[in-house]
Order: sequence, then structure tokens, then C-alpha cells
Amino acid sequence: MSAPRITGPTDRVVVIGAGLGGLAAALHLAGAGRQVTVLEKANQPGGRAGRRSAAGFDFDTGPTVLTMPDLIAEPLAAVGENLADWLSLTPLDPAYRAWFADGSRLDVTAEPDRMAAEISRVCGPREADGYRRFAAYAQRLWELERADFIDRNFDRPRDLVTLNLLRLLGQGAFGGLQRRVDRFFRDERTRRVFSFQAMYAGLAPQDARALYAVIAYLDTIAGVYYPAGGMHAVPIALAGAADKHGVEFHYETEATEVEVRAGRAVAVHTADGRRFPADAVVLNPDTEAAYRLLPGPGPRRVQRYSPSCVVLHIGSTRAYAHTAHHNIHFGHAWRRTFAEVIRRGELMSDPSLLVTNPSRTDPTVAPAARQAYYVLAPVPNLTAGPLDWRGGLAERYADELVNVLETRGYAGLGDSIVTRQVVTPADWAADGMAAGTPFAAAHTLAQTGPFRSPNRHPSLANVVFAGSGTTPGVGVPMVLISGKLAAQRITGPRAQSG
Repeated sequence: MSAPRITGPTDRVVVIGAGLGGLAAALHLAGAGRQVTVLEKANQPGGRAGRRSAAGFDFDTGPTVLTMPDLIAEPLAAVGENLADWLSLTPLDPAYRAWFADGSRLDVTAEPDRMAAEISRVCGPREADGYRRFAAYAQRLWELERADFIDRNFDRPRDLVTLNLLRLLGQGAFGGLQRRVDRFFRDERTRRVFSFQAMYAGLAPQDARALYAVIAYLDTIAGVYYPAGGMHAVPIALAGAADKHGVEFHYETEATEVEVRAGRAVAVHTADGRRFPADAVVLNPDTEAAYRLLPGPGPRRVQRYSPSCVVLHIGSTRAYAHTAHHNIHFGHAWRRTFAEVIRRGELMSDPSLLVTNPSRTDPTVAPAARQAYYVLAPVPNLTAGPLDWRGGLAERYADELVNVLETRGYAGLGDSIVTRQVVTPADWAADGMAAGTPFAAAHTLAQTGPFRSPNRHPSLANVVFAGSGTTPGVGVPMVLISGKLAAQRITGPRAQSG
């Protein structure tokens, strides 16, 4: 059963923020016949899925891994549009190339037979059998979780009580993720490949619940895609479709206050002195930043934030034929790495890194004979590790990461760099992200589902939230769903399409 929609008039809706959640909400609302206005402080849509350009290179500023394109198709379908008319998607094969400290590598593909053969080649037939069983298990979890626990509004914990909750309990979904993964795999390499995704949820695999094996399902089993032009093409497409169907966009327009009267939002005020009347308001900024626009107390207190990251945007003259589009480079250390970043607030002494090379798939994002690289290193958030990123640490750590990569197969990378930009937790904080992390609150059990910051304001009857800080959580698929759930709070089930 769907949670009840808000009461009262909802004809005019103002969406604050043109991130993926706000754009998805705008499309679902427009499809349900609402008059929608989107206010965005930047000069383009996207939010965290933005774009930086330098020296002829185009860099995605946020997520680089795209899964579940049907979740992009859904808000487009809400206004009668087809995904293929707005985005050109290329399945990535391999989805990832995993590199290990012993010199071995494992290509992760979305075709079960090829994946099993690859695991058998690298780790032996017993591990391949474990993969087949794990893939079936993770897919089953996704099927059980999606309708009842991910793609659904909650108003109280008892809303969790469904037959599928019992089925999840029977699947051991609330036990430890690492212990569950270890039941399927014995090789340390496969154990890492199918459990590192817990970091996306802000947790070490040893601390995450097995229900987060669905992230491994999305990443390594359901398939990874690349949108032509980069990830920023996704919000460009969503905004374009919304504009076509009557959504009014105001860029370089910063919301400063939600005007409230008699327990309802009635308008949004902006820094340039304008007032936008509203029957309902959707807030897409980071949750704490969103609450600063509202009167009264702030959001539910976050007990633990996810780790943050340092991102290097590198334009280079060097190509590396042995790498893939997405590469995960594991160090020797594993448990110690998570303890350093999450518990001790320290930089990784033996880092595991994500290196994305989009120009090998899409040459348009770099000048001729040049390569674009996106390097992501998990680091402590600003509450776990108050490191002095403004005091020279950013460039020193960037140099250190480049040196590490040179020892892991990127020979001569440092000398090949023609442009380099470093993004740190201090930069994320300056963009309004609490604790300096783009990954919001960690998905501990106490901050998951109905226990996460709710997408409906506790006292303002017509104010709802979208984005990674609210339900269902972090990641492109979840944020897109959050936009639909926010729209459903306003329109009811009519907002659901696709």
C-alpha cells in the first residue's frame, strides 16, 4: 500500500535543485499534470552529476558508473518520452577491470557464462560455481527489495512488515555482508570484487548488512553503461525532456528561503529578490542544506556520515592499452583500509582506487590524441578526519596518488599530465554537502529505509525532499527513485510510470 499523498492544493510545484532527484521529480510531476518550476543555483542542470571543462577536456564531476538505465527511462516515460530519443547508451564490456596487488586481473562482465569462465580462469572452477550461486542470490535480493523496500514511500517502521520482509529474513539479508559473500567465495580476489560496493553505502563490508549485496548485483551482474557525452548527458537529457513538456527552469537562481504560512509552504524566495508562489515544494539539495531554507528545527540528526573522496580530473597525453573504461586497483591491504578511512579518520596507507578512462569509449571528451582520467580515492569525511585540505594537503595527496598509479601500470602518468584538477572534502563542503561528503549519511541499519531522514517534512504539510540524503539513499539509481517517491507524495500513485 502506498503512503498517503499530501493534502490540499498541489497545482503549482516549485522544485529547488536540478540534480538527478529534482529532475526526476519534475518529470513525474509534469506527467501528472502539475505546473512545475525548477530553481537551480548553477548555470546548468546536474547537481553532483555536473561537468568541468579544462584545456579541451570534459570531466564528469560526480558519478561515473551508470547502472539500471530503466530508471532513467521511467521519468522520461512519465511525460511520454523514450530513453533512446534522449540518450545513447553503450554497454561497457568489461563493466570493470579489477587489478590486484599480486599482478593478476579479473574482468567483470554482465554475461553470467562469460563471467563464470573468467573467474574460473583466474581463480578456479570452484570460485566460478560460487559466482553463479552469488549472482542468483543477489538477483533474488534485488527482486525482494525493490518493490517493498526501495521503490516505496514509508511513514512508519511498521510499513516494513510485508511478506517480502520475511523472505528477506529467510535469505539472511540482515546478517553481515562480508560473511554472506564469504559463503560463496573463498578467493580473496573475488571476495573483494563482490563486496567493495559496501563503500558506496558508507560502510566497510564487515559492517554492512547482506541486503546491500544488491549494489554488487547492479554493478557487476545487471550491467554498466556509458552515456555518450559522459554522465552529465543524463541530467541534460532529463532537463531537456522536462523543458519540452512545460517545466520552467531558472538557472543561476539560488533559493534563499521557503516562505511558510499556517503550516504550509506558499512560496520560494531567491537571492535576486524574486518570489515564486507554490502549492508544494520539493527540495533536492543535501538534506541539511535543504532544512536551512525552512523555518523550525533541522533534519533528523545523522549518526554517521559516509566516507568522502578525493577526485583527480586528469588530462593526459598517455593512453594505456591494458586498461578498461572502469578500473579498480586494489592494494595489498583490505580491512585496514576501511579502518583507516572510516574509523580512524586517516588517509589510506595502501590505497584502493577507481580509475575511469572515458575517452577510450568516447573520444569527444578529450582533444585529439589525448586521454581523460577520473581517479577516485576514498578518504575520511570532515567529521571523521578533519584533515587540512586547504593547507597544501590536496596537491601533496594528488601527487602521492599519481605516484601510486605509476607503480600500478600507469607508467609515465605524472609527466604526461597537461591539466589536473583536485577535488577534496573541503570542496564538497563548500558545495553544501554535510561533513564534506558527496555520499550523504551512511547506510547503517538505523539510517536505512524508514529510519533514514524522511522525504516528507514532519510538520510542513506540503514540503517533500529528494536526493541521496533521504529515502531510498545513495547512488544514481536510488536518487532517481527518490525523485519519483517525492512526486508521489504530491500526486499519489499517478506519478508512477514506466
